[in-house]
Amino acid sequence: MILMYNVLFTKTKNCILIEVPDLDILSEGKNMHDAILMARDAIGATILTLEDNGKKPPKMSKEINVKKGTFSNKGKTIVSIVDIDMDEYKAKYDNKMIRRNITIPHWLNEKAKKLRINVSKVLQEALKDKVAMF
Repeated sequence: MILMYNVLFTKTKNCILIEVPDLDILSEGKNMHDAILMARDAIGATILTLEDNGKKPPKMSKEINVKKGTFSNKGKTIVSIVDIDMDEYKAKYDNKMIRRNITIPHWLNEKAKKLRINVSKVLQEALKDKVAMF
């Protein structure tokens, strides 16, 4: 799922100040490239937190007033849209583990124990291969 948000970038002498009004995010970057990466990461982390709390991410505002930005008096502000692929972001950062029960034949479980095979790891690897096909 690709999400997009308006982001205010304010250039100062020392850095680029970042504001994502729709998500109440404030951050900064060393330069414009870094600021875009920081904005994308902050958006992803905020969306994950919202989803963990059972909330849906807000839609992107249609209009942004640069003059109402938190940092509008700190330097020249521009508006740009920053996108994020939440499926990719989750695959990279949402690594909390959940417990799932599986059923396997007794003989297979005994053989795996004898060979000291980490069944959970094998299952994870197989599932990653399977979902990569889609």
